[in-house]
Amino acid sequence: MSVLQAIFLGVIQGLTEFLPVSSSGHLVIFQKLFHIETDFGVLFDVLLHVGTLVSVFLIFRKDIMLLIKEFIGMITDLFYKIRDPYVVVINSAYRKFVLLIIVSTIPTGILGFVARDFVSYASGSLLITGICLIITSAALFYADMQPEGRKSVKSSTYLNAFEIGIAQGIATMPGLSRSGLTITTCLACGFKREFAFKYSFIMSIPAIIGAVILELKDITKSDITGGAVLNCLAGMVAAGVVGFVALKLMIAIVKNKKYIFFSIYCFVAGLVAVIANFFI
Repeated sequence: MSVLQAIFLGVIQGLTEFLPVSSSGHLVIFQKLFHIETDFGVLFDVLLHVGTLVSVFLIFRKDIMLLIKEFIGMITDLFYKIRDPYVVVINSAYRKFVLLIIVSTIPTGILGFVARDFVSYASGSLLITGICLIITSAALFYADMQPEGRKSVKSSTYLNAFEIGIAQGIATMPGLSRSGLTITTCLACGFKREFAFKYSFIMSIPAIIGAVILELKDITKSDITGGAVLNCLAGMVAAGVVGFVALKLMIAIVKNKKYIFFSIYCFVAGLVAVIANFFI
């Protein structure tokens, strides 16, 4: 894989990771159509994820810092609670937000671990990717029809968080948009659109970090060469820069209920992938 191909895939990753069109699905399609071999083992995938993760941290840096602070406070108060049962651990909206994210991460992690072999198999199939893109199209159409919800952090339930976590776990399939499915589930649970957007992307942080940690153990010494690292870093930077712009664009999309255009796009892309499967 050349540096230009790495940058190209990085742009695709950054753009489609946050727009509701499935990054994994598009990477499968473009790699198949243009015969691009990512011959750097899992190093390339890890660094692409790091690039998009940086984008999330930059956009939500204030919320993330508060969540980290409250998480540390929760751990501290748990020790105090051992001596004083009247200590209230979940005593603010941000502390509940932390616990909601933790609850969402549990089913995501379980589903991601259990289904990892099938997801790996599906990632090589244009047919499965195309069908999943069509499913994403239907989910986005449903999201566009949803009225404005009323739930914020305080009124959200842990069952809501668990359901959203299931949606994120299922979205590891290529062609299923993580942001599309999680935001759709948030809206179905009655979340306010702005909160649905924020929740969807902040909850992706532990999932992405978990995926990166699991992939790190598979990196071999042969993957880390001068040319490989340079190309992978170029892809990472491209993913990060484009991802930042895509996240900014998603804010306007969520507020203005413009999912219908992405629904149409995913349907067409899915149909093309299904048809191409029989000719490639």
